[in-house]
Amino acid sequence: MRISQKLDYAQRAVLQLAKCYDGKTVSRLDDISEQEAIPSSFLVQILTDLRKANIVASKRGKAGGYLLAQPPAEITLADVIEAIEPQLIEETGTFPGSASAPELTAAWKGLSENFQTRIAQISLEDLIAKDREPMWFI
Repeated sequence: MRISQKLDYAQRAVLQLAKCYDGKTVSRLDDISEQEAIPSSFLVQILTDLRKANIVASKRGKAGGYLLAQPPAEITLADVIEAIEPQLIEETGTFPGSASAPELTAAWKGLSENFQTRIAQISLEDLIAKDREPMWFI
């Protein structure tokens, strides 16, 4: 599967915000841009789309920035994809022609449903959980 650069950037940005989520601390645009190697002019557009989808919130002013609008456990990959590239999870259409058209349509529909189910089960918390596990040294 190939995803767009915009979706890749969006996923990386929300994961960066999830790693420092406490419900009140904001991250500056320039910090996210630098940490994730995302051009800041493109990141502004992405964060605007994510804000419209209520995935991130923004705070204005000198101490302003961005934070997740909800806890990481409540935001799924499906939410991010829906905000940035909804066509990726749209229902598969029908295929004209007589050579196994109903079977082909059913196969693609099943794959699409499996994909949608799986991405709805993966939260940002799941993706950052490995980073939050305690390190044990002996």
